[in-house]
Formats: sequence, structure tokens, C-alpha cells
Amino acid sequence: MSKKQKMIKRWLSIAMLFALLLQAGCAFKDIDKRMFVVGIGLDPSEKVQNGYRVTLKLAKPVGDVKQATAPVYVYLSEDSKSVADAVHKMETHVDKVLDFAHNRIIMLNKELLTNNVDTYMDFFTRRGDIQLISYVAVAETTAEEVLTFDPESESPASNALYNYFDNTGTESPYVVTTFLFEFRREVLGKGKDTIIPIVSIDEGGTEFVIDKSIVVKPGKKPVELTPLETKDYNSHVNNASGFSYTIDENDMIFVLNLNVIKMKYDIVFDDGPPRIDMKITKSGVIGESNKRLDIKHLKKYDKIAAEDIEKQVIKLLTKLQENEVDPYGFGLRFRATRLPYEGMMEDWDRIYSEIEFNVTVNIKLKSTGVIE
Repeated sequence: MSKKQKMIKRWLSIAMLFALLLQAGCAFKDIDKRMFVVGIGLDPSEKVQNGYRVTLKLAKPVGDVKQATAPVYVYLSEDSKSVADAVHKMETHVDKVLDFAHNRIIMLNKELLTNNVDTYMDFFTRRGDIQLISYVAVAETTAEEVLTFDPESESPASNALYNYFDNTGTESPYVVTTFLFEFRREVLGKGKDTIIPIVSIDEGGTEFVIDKSIVVKPGKKPVELTPLETKDYNSHVNNASGFSYTIDENDMIFVLNLNVIKMKYDIVFDDGPPRIDMKITKSGVIGESNKRLDIKHLKKYDKIAAEDIEKQVIKLLTKLQENEVDPYGFGLRFRATRLPYEGMMEDWDRIYSEIEFNVTVNIKLKSTGVIE
């Protein structure tokens, strides 16, 4: 190594050591200096024109969880023109740092789903300490009311809403789960519209009820799905378990308990008008009946159930088509299976408004239960 190279190496080493002296510390805050945000609610503001009312649900530290007789939370609310400004104002209301890293619930007001969705959602996706796997839900009343509600079944040091969406608690086909990254991707993208669960409070004011959903498409009026429609969609797209279906045919009522559900479809343009051929296969057992059933007649029960479910599925697909929303992602399949060209999605919008649905349901009942 030449003398010149040694000199350059020496000066580089000195410069690197000097740079280390200029580095800031990690600014670490002890846990007793933090308050953890476990829920965020967003409503239209009644005080600020075109503004927002932001509500934060904060976990209040307790010395011993076993000694707590009820969930202990603190709630902060602030009105402002932007979500970020409201949060900065609420930072002056507490003596600790607001930590968003443990937040998993973003509750929205229905009135905020029509326009400018990407405007206020920018705060949640841009901020690095809010996880993209946070759950997004819609409040039946207001986000503040739902977020500040403590159901009787909620235990200390827990958040009941988490158990609905993370599959560690209840598992129901009525409950749709939407993550923040899915919400943003489907709102900003084209071809699939986002569907979000609706959270309400029961008439007695003691528990949450989550059995409906709402489809959101920017520029369009949100479309609310009934519990039965939500269950059908969730079973088809997400293979949700625990599906039950009631059949009422000629004074014979029986309930199907279906544990395996598969759905596939093709968008067909070859012969005749464009159509979607959808095939749905469901298998399970009969869980309840008002009459005696004979296992020899399972094929008959299969046919009765298939015809009834076909009508229900076509009704759901037609409702979505008439309201110009597409949570199934038919448009996304259309984009993915063709070379892109200018005006592609405009063509699909025209096709989707006229496309026909050809639904075939295949029911495979294994038994009539432990008794006939």
C-alpha cells in the first residue's frame, strides 16, 4: 500500500469516528412514560367545518391486572381540520407519550365513507408507528360511541373488538375482517371494492353486535349488506367456517351446518353475451329439522338446498351489480387475465353493468345428524 493510500485511509477513519460523535441517542422512553393507544375513532366534526372528531382509546396502566374489576381505559377526543393536528393537540392532554404501536382498531363513521376517503386515511398509512394490519371497522352510530363502549363480556386488560377480528376469539361467517393495508389498496386501486364490518351495540346496551358489512367505492354511495348477504359473501370469498343455512320448503324446515365451502368462477366472453360462471360447492350435515328425515333421501335434500341457495347468491350478485360495486374482485380478475390497454377499466364498468350470472351450487350432505 502506497504512502498516499495510507494517508487517505487514515483520514477516512478519523472522519468516521468524528461522525459517530455527532449521532443522536435513541431517545428511548421508559414504559411508565408511555400511554398505549388501543383504538382510534373518526367522526365528522360538529365544531369544525369539514373537520374531524378524533377519539383515542388509551390503556391505563394498573399495578396488578388480577385486582382490576373492570377494563380500565382513558378516552380523549379532539376536533380539528385534520387527523394529525387533532392527535398533536391531544398530546398536550396527557403527561406521557402517546404510543400507537399497539393500536389494532380504526373505527370510522358511516358519513366518512362517501368522499375523500384517501384524505383522512393518509394519516394512518403514512404514520410509521401504526401497523398496517390494524383492523378497520364502521360504527353503526358514531365511532366515539362505539369506541368508548365497554361490553359486559370484556375482561380486564383486554379489548373485545380484537377477539372478533383476529380469529383467537369468536369465529363467525357473519364477521368480516378488513385490514388497513387492504382498505387502502382497494380504495386506491381498481377492480375490487373494499368491504368493512359494521359494529353496533345491542338494544340492551350490554354487548357488541357484528353481523353486517358495508361495501365502499370512492364516488359511490356505500352499499350495506344484510347479515345473510354478509355471511354468503364471507363464505364464498374467505371460506369462513361455521356457516349455517335454513331451508323452508313445503312446511319442511331444516338447518344445514356447512363446514366446507369452495367457490370458483370464470369470466366468459366466447359464446353469446358476457357472463360469469360461478360454481359453489358446500358440504356438511343437517343440524336441525322440524320433521323426521331419512338418510336415504339425502340427494333430495341436496337438491332442495342447492336450488334455494342459488337464488340467494344470484340475488346478492345482482344487488352488487345494480349498485355498481364489486367486492368479489371480478374486475381485478378481468385486469389480471388481459394485456392492459387505455380505457380498460371503463370497458369493464360497461361490461359489469350488463354481465349475466350463471350460478351452480352443489350441496353434499354427509348425514342427517346423529339421528334421522
